[in-house]
Amino acid sequence: MMIREMTHNECTATIADQRLARLACADNNNPYVVPICYAYSANRLFVFSMPGKKLEILRANPKACVLIDALETRHRWKCVIVDALFHELPDTEDLHDERLRAWTLLAKDVDWWEPGAFKPQPQPVVTTWPHIFFELEILAMSGREATNDMSEVSH
Repeated sequence: MMIREMTHNECTATIADQRLARLACADNNNPYVVPICYAYSANRLFVFSMPGKKLEILRANPKACVLIDALETRHRWKCVIVDALFHELPDTEDLHDERLRAWTLLAKDVDWWEPGAFKPQPQPVVTTWPHIFFELEILAMSGREATNDMSEVSH
């Protein structure tokens, strides 16, 4: 197996091709990692969520790290690490267009809302839907690719 560093463009292409990632944030030096579904556009990852622990942590500490994998086999994979900054997109007039953009990008995938809406335990009945959109502004990224041999390494 050969492992190499990916270029910026290869990292961006991998981010654009995938939809599932792992989001890491920290609460008083306690790491917290959760899966998220995202849509990528213009150096941002757009995410939908319901209220919960990750949002509480990100509101207090907006620095985040995202891991995006593209796994083919044990010896053929790509992995991109993204350093990001959390920006909530509340339902306000001044953020209406950005929120609509997030919705539109995420809605390109069937059942885009399910991972962010389902919780492992029953939720109380509410009169309004407390859905939350946020974006993760990409500050830096790096990636690695593993292949079976050097002739398979893409450039």
